[in-house]
Amino acid sequence: MSAAVMADVAAARVPERTWRSEARAARAVWRRDMIRFANDRAQLMMWLVQPLLFLFVLGSGLQSLSAASTDGVDLKTFIFPGVVCVAVFFTAMISAASLVWDRELGFLKEMMIAPVSRTSIIVGKCVGGATIAASQGVIVLALAGLVDVPYDPLLILVAFGLLVLLAFTVSAFGVLVAVTIKQAQTFTWVMQLVVFPMVFLSGALYPVAGLPGWLELLNRVNPLTYAVDPMRHLVFSHLDVSETARRTLDPGVTWLGWHLPPLFEVGMVLLLGLTMLGLAIRRFARTE
Repeated sequence: MSAAVMADVAAARVPERTWRSEARAARAVWRRDMIRFANDRAQLMMWLVQPLLFLFVLGSGLQSLSAASTDGVDLKTFIFPGVVCVAVFFTAMISAASLVWDRELGFLKEMMIAPVSRTSIIVGKCVGGATIAASQGVIVLALAGLVDVPYDPLLILVAFGLLVLLAFTVSAFGVLVAVTIKQAQTFTWVMQLVVFPMVFLSGALYPVAGLPGWLELLNRVNPLTYAVDPMRHLVFSHLDVSETARRTLDPGVTWLGWHLPPLFEVGMVLLLGLTMLGLAIRRFARTE
């Protein structure tokens, strides 16, 4: 009797994991984020408004006060590189929050019991968040001509590469926070606690030379500083401004008198992104 019952039960076969199956799993997670973005862009567009307020409202409003110290450079032109980075930063962190909502709605559990590695899930989430954040950065980058930044092909190409790198790094950081925090409300509080201090301490809205000692220290330990600085250096290398304005507005970042090369800063951002991704994968692998 038992043998007959067992004979009627269909055997379940778990497909063998290969790099192709893992890539398909990561692509499925990425595609889900793209569909979610396409269906609910209103929230992300609202967050895009904030960098635009920095650029056109704050920049225009403070131009009269800053004119004497910018040596003829429009304040909107100066803060444009920082605003591009801010747009990417905000959007990448918001995109990472979807992982917390997936946990609360039970969808994350369904992904975790699928016959794929958890590494693929995290990689898919990071790539999805980076894609969305980079698209927001491109929107701001397209406004360059409105703030007297030239549409130089080399500038646009390198700036796009920098914002993609920043989008990946911030997405990896956001996913690390999301896999650590269990509740969406807590994630929102943490995001508010982390995002705004990092933005205001990065030098996105002011030069990093001549800061008070305590503010200079906070600026140097802020990872976002090392994305804003090479972006600003790239923009100013394509502007026709005086040497005085260049020294004041694009002084670069120094460590104990050593001027950090932009490529070194880019390498730091890449290394940080890979480290955050590795930590997120390790943390998520231990999640039950």
